[in-house]
Amino acid sequence: MHRSWGACALPPRKTARLSVAVAVAVMVACSAVCWAGSPAAYASGDALAAPNPVVVWDRNAQTAIYEVAGQPPQVAGRSFAMVHGAVYDAVNAIAGTPYQPYLAAPRATGRESASAAVATASHLVLDALFPAQQDRLRAQYDEALAEIPDGGAKQEGIAIGTRTATAMIAARKDDGAFGDQTWPVGTLPGQWRPAPPAFASDGAWVGHVKPFVIPSASMFRTSGPPALTSRRYARDLNEVKEIGSATSTVRTADQTQAAIWWHDRRLTEWEIKRQLATTQRLDTLRTARMFAMTSLAEADATIACFNEKAAWNFWRPVTAIRLAGADGNPATSPDPGWTPLLVTPPHPDYTSGHACFTAASMSALTRFFGRDDISFSGHSADSGTTRHFRSFSQALDEVIEARVWGGIHTRSADVAGAGIGKNVTAYVVAHEFRSRP
Repeated sequence: MHRSWGACALPPRKTARLSVAVAVAVMVACSAVCWAGSPAAYASGDALAAPNPVVVWDRNAQTAIYEVAGQPPQVAGRSFAMVHGAVYDAVNAIAGTPYQPYLAAPRATGRESASAAVATASHLVLDALFPAQQDRLRAQYDEALAEIPDGGAKQEGIAIGTRTATAMIAARKDDGAFGDQTWPVGTLPGQWRPAPPAFASDGAWVGHVKPFVIPSASMFRTSGPPALTSRRYARDLNEVKEIGSATSTVRTADQTQAAIWWHDRRLTEWEIKRQLATTQRLDTLRTARMFAMTSLAEADATIACFNEKAAWNFWRPVTAIRLAGADGNPATSPDPGWTPLLVTPPHPDYTSGHACFTAASMSALTRFFGRDDISFSGHSADSGTTRHFRSFSQALDEVIEARVWGGIHTRSADVAGAGIGKNVTAYVVAHEFRSRP
């Protein structure tokens, strides 16, 4: 591991005059100061390592974004992307900008405290997103800063984090979030309408938000859902009708658990990223890059997916099955009392938001690590179970199945959503977060 000692380096002649014990003591003391400003200081497992600040503040962000504010996944993606975009730019600057910055590359010497920068960037973005949590967030931030030794490195780290957070907040001002768009309620076969039991409608604005990286939310437009009279449509509908019913006799216990596990609104993928940062022994810089790459891909995939939903406005399985007598397909039959295992989300079927999100997440992780076969797991409080995966592709394959098992998506919606997520990630990785010469 490369260590830049800078001003902490002891002049050779002076070091030679010191006893071995004194020399070691001085070097250890110096290293503690200088490593405070180096992302490599937080490499997992190092004897001098502090807790990885990116992991710590991602957990803090989850508390603010989901546990307190209660943002649903399609909204939370934007919030996480803002936090991690700002954190990445701060840590990247302190490391000497070895990677392409996302928005900003403040001038840095490399001696700034990465922990102070991460805490400040995260706090300021979260504070801007959730003014109602201001007091709680400030207390959390003050506690984090209190653990960092006072001095120039701390103050300069705060300054770096302030600059990158300010750039992010300015970039996302008036980006279309929380607009007044609504889903059109249809009356013809194939057209979306609110589903039981809540008959709710929400999230139409997501597809109109300015993307973080991709040029347009519609750039990966698909050919749309299968025609109502097609064999593929009948296959899709009959599959979800049989295995996705609340009273299905063909769905296994493991499939039921998987459906509930993947439907957990906490999104175990948040936990998975933190787990990977630890098990793969990522330092602060690599963690910041991994989180930013993944979070921005997830956010843009979600935006593209909801833009796709608006384009096709396709009905959900519960509506399609109950009204199958009107779809013109002789291979389908209505079941007016059919109910899915899971509660149907308040937006159209095509394409699957979770498949878009997970495909973006898993393909971003595959590209970041340069391999697919990394094991990981995640626990869901909703299912009360922990699921284990041998690879990123295995997780993606399962979510495609799980949304059908849960009765809330057709297979075509899942597969098309996964395609959008992969395409978005490919674009993000090709245009952002690249190594600089």
